[in-house]
Amino acid sequence: MMRRRKGRAWAHTAAVTGWGESTYAELSWDKSRGAATRWAVVGVVLGALVALIAFAPAAWLARAVASATSEHVLLADARGTVWSGSAVTILTGGPGSRDASALPGRLEWTLGIKGLALELRLRHACCLSGAPALLVRPGFGRMSVTVVPAGSTIGQWPSAWLGGLGTPWNTMQLGGAVRLSSPGLTLESAQGRWRVDGRADIELVDVSSRLSTLDTLGSYRVTLSGDPAGSGTAQLNLSTTQGALQLSGNGTLGPGGVRFRGEARADGGEEAALANLLNIIGRRDGARSVISIG
Repeated sequence: MMRRRKGRAWAHTAAVTGWGESTYAELSWDKSRGAATRWAVVGVVLGALVALIAFAPAAWLARAVASATSEHVLLADARGTVWSGSAVTILTGGPGSRDASALPGRLEWTLGIKGLALELRLRHACCLSGAPALLVRPGFGRMSVTVVPAGSTIGQWPSAWLGGLGTPWNTMQLGGAVRLSSPGLTLESAQGRWRVDGRADIELVDVSSRLSTLDTLGSYRVTLSGDPAGSGTAQLNLSTTQGALQLSGNGTLGPGGVRFRGEARADGGEEAALANLLNIIGRRDGARSVISIG
């Protein structure tokens, strides 16, 4: 009885609309095919995005580094991908500068995910100790970068490399080495303001210069440390380990940039050998040269 009623209802609907059973089947098929097409397009787009991310060229990272450093650090001849690649590391004086200095060999990197952070591991046979890592933790309106050393010393670079930055480094033509060490350092940016937590030491070892007849000027240490009070301003301290050229000073690194006040002096009996260098380092004030930044 029920089947006869359904059949009559279908016959009545077909009579009113003029559509047969085959017409409804075709509409249903078209609807299913349209949905399948849309899902296929979505799948293609998602696949393309995944492939784009997975095989993003290393040149993208090179452009990001150049932009972030105002073209003072360049990753030239970048090969591979953002996730695993290599490049030649160059220091320059910035846009339009003719000064440039490259490190020997290639800097290699791998980028992966570690927990809620991106882990960037670096290798460079000439200059890095082991494979130090950078942990980058992005967030809403903030980002932090943590330096994870592979040992007590992160790396050591030739002082001559600094000549690529232009004046005054290219004039001084330094010899010796620059050594970076840290027990751990975190830089955190929140709403455009940076906060430093931890410590890093930059040592200039057995420094020499073409502007002096002395074989070596000395060895020096620059210490960057976070403010224990949590003000977001990092402390800078410059001291002399040993040498004829005596450097000292202190300052801050904060939202307003670098502010530093220091001085340079010649050790007893070496004034004549260091006169040209003292004239370039800062403003002469009698026997000393005043260093002022910011």
